[in-house]
Amino acid sequence: MKQINKKILFSSLTLMIALSLTGCGSKSNPDSGGSSTPSSTDKASPSQSAKVTIEFALGKSSENAAYANKEMLAEFEKQTNIHVNIQMLPSEQISTIMQTKLAVGEVPDLILYNLVSAERELNLDKNFEQLDNEPWASRLLNKDVLSSNGHIYAFHLNQDAGQQGMVYNQDIFKELGLSIPKNYTELLAVSDKIKASGITPIFMPFKDSWATNIWTAAALADYAKKNDPKLWEDLNANKRKWTEVPAFETVTQQQLDLFKKGYTNKDVLSDSYDMAVNKFLKKEVAMMAMGDWLINDAYQKDPNIHLGLFAIPYADGADLGISPLGGQLFVPKKAKHLAETKKFLDYLASQSVGQKIVTANKYISNFKDIQTPELPPYKQAIVDTYMKTNKTTMTMDAYLSVDISELWKGYQDMYAGGKTPKDVYVSWDKKFAQLMKDKKMPGF
Repeated sequence: MKQINKKILFSSLTLMIALSLTGCGSKSNPDSGGSSTPSSTDKASPSQSAKVTIEFALGKSSENAAYANKEMLAEFEKQTNIHVNIQMLPSEQISTIMQTKLAVGEVPDLILYNLVSAERELNLDKNFEQLDNEPWASRLLNKDVLSSNGHIYAFHLNQDAGQQGMVYNQDIFKELGLSIPKNYTELLAVSDKIKASGITPIFMPFKDSWATNIWTAAALADYAKKNDPKLWEDLNANKRKWTEVPAFETVTQQQLDLFKKGYTNKDVLSDSYDMAVNKFLKKEVAMMAMGDWLINDAYQKDPNIHLGLFAIPYADGADLGISPLGGQLFVPKKAKHLAETKKFLDYLASQSVGQKIVTANKYISNFKDIQTPELPPYKQAIVDTYMKTNKTTMTMDAYLSVDISELWKGYQDMYAGGKTPKDVYVSWDKKFAQLMKDKKMPGF
């Protein structure tokens, strides 16, 4: 694979896109698989046609998403006279907001979402376009990561899934002579030494409720895989209650104790994910339970930062969590500008633009004619340490049939001092049963 100069990669992305589009010209198809851009012979030029605005909705936590890049959107508008307006929604409320919009028919033209979550929360077949026959579909390497019930519903250039564990600053660990903790006791010892150096050991951005679930989702998935393989099946069939599984309280208490012991930021319920990158860049924090997307976000701001990822050390020998593939694009059936929205997907899928997005974001390409770039050290380390050795497990979210955001709110109440871990799962047991009943799941 071609060597990539990481120091100039991200700053040059916009220029490369501009040059490639100029090279293609507005009268030719963008390389392969993309839709035709307007030409003087068959369509009105962008300056002659009325401008159309397509609405693109995504959660606040995804504000750095590759498909929301402002410079790239500006180039698309210059090419097509189609403006893409970003609707930034509260991440912790995005499922509720989208369910409401779909119910009343007031939908955006494009949605950034997670396929597994969309399957259980947004009714893909009823509400979203099947994309099997789009021009770019035949170029996919792995259709399964974008499909549900045999049909393509999502678009993504990446076939990689997000890895979840503890993001850590490798330079801080090296300067303090620390090793990656392999269990909870070692994590406490490492946190003690980091705190003594004047650095906050662990950053918890729990204003965003979803962030409370990174530790538990990965750790509990590993626990179930190795100790209780029928756990998720039993919960989904109402054969067991959440309160009947001690591991839920134990793992949740572990994360709470990190806060209680003073190893975290004080204002965990006021601090949000969008603060995390700068916290790491300024070396104000050393670790954070999060996905490798945080590392990518940090590299986009400073390619010289040295961050890594290790498995949640709730117990010895934990596997790395793999979250359901996220960041896909979905097109509602009731989109007001359906043709223009699909034209945007064609633009993203064109070989020239797609290659630059894949290269800049270090994606594992899902297109036959778009090359996977040389992976950055942190991602190659994940591949070598966890993926090649089969030390990964799908996170808890992948095994549940309903929206679990109410559980996240329970975790927030816990950090506010209003609930114990036991209280959280007592409340969640009732809510989970009701959600499953509303969905008419067998056993409820």
